Amino acid sequence: MKPSGNVKQETSKEFDFTARDFERVRALIYQKAGIALAESKQEMVYSRLARRLRATGISSFAAYLDGLEAGRDADEWEAFTNALTTNLTSFFREAHHFPILAEHLKSRTGQLDLWCSASSTGEEPYSMAMTACEVFNTLTPPVRIVATDIDTNVLNTAANGVYTADRLDKMSPERARRFFQRGKGEQEGMVRVRQELRQLVTFKKLNLLAADWALKGPFDAIFCRNVMIYFDKPTQGKILTRFAPLMKPDGLLFAGHSENFLYVSDAFRLRGKTVYELDTEPGEKGRSALRHA
Repeated sequence: MKPSGNVKQETSKEFDFTARDFERVRALIYQKAGIALAESKQEMVYSRLARRLRATGISSFAAYLDGLEAGRDADEWEAFTNALTTNLTSFFREAHHFPILAEHLKSRTGQLDLWCSASSTGEEPYSMAMTACEVFNTLTPPVRIVATDIDTNVLNTAANGVYTADRLDKMSPERARRFFQRGKGEQEGMVRVRQELRQLVTFKKLNLLAADWALKGPFDAIFCRNVMIYFDKPTQGKILTRFAPLMKPDGLLFAGHSENFLYVSDAFRLRGKTVYELDTEPGEKGRSALRHA
C-alpha cells in the first residue's frame, strides 16, 4: 500500500486494521464470491467495512471477521459481500454491443431469452430491454430477461427502476421519452423505467460461485460484462464452462472491453468486439482455433 505521507493520519483511524485482517478479508470474499482483491484495495476495504463495524457495534476487525467465520449471522455475510462489491454501470455502457444484440434478435424467431449475469443497479438489463423494444417496435416484445447479481442492495434499486434524471444525460431525448417517466413534485429530478419495460426483466439474487444457479435456459444471449475482471483465471474458466450448456447453439456471450476469454476456456471462440460464440471444435483443436481468431 502506498503511504499517505501523513503518519498521524495513518495512526488515527477509528479501528485497527492489520495486514492479517486484510488477508482474512481477501480470503473470505474469495471463498464467498470468488472476488480476488488486489493488495492495492486495502484502503477501500477499510473504508467500506468500517461502516459495517459501526452498524454492528463491533469494536475491531478481528472480532467482526471472527463472527463471519463462525457463521453466527447469515445477514451479515450478505452485508459483507454487498460492501465489497463494485457496481459501476450506466445505460448503454459499451454501446457497440447493443447494435450487435439488435441484429442477433432480428435474426431469431419465437420467444427470446436473455440473461444479464451481473445486473448491478439495472441499467444494463434495461438497456437490453430497450434494444429489444426498438427491434420489435413495441413495448411488449417476445423477450424475457433474467437479471442476476450477488448484491441484494443493487437488486432492490434495479427492481424499482428509479434513477436520478442525470443518468439519462447521454441518452437520446427520443429514447428517454419512450422508456422513462419523469417525476413531478417531490419526485422532481427523478425518472422511472416504464412499467412495460420493467415487466420484461426478472431480477434475482445469484452468486456465480453457487453450486446451483436455478436457471433453466437455454439463452439466446448472455451478458457477462465487467465482472470476470474480479475473478482469477481458474474461477473464470469454471464460470464459462457452466455458461456453455445454458446457451442455445448459436447464442452469443457478451464480455467487457477489458476481458479476454481466449486463454481461459475452450468452450467459446471470439466472434469480434468482445462478443463470443460457442466453439464447435472442442479440445486442443478448438483451443488452437481460439488462439488464431
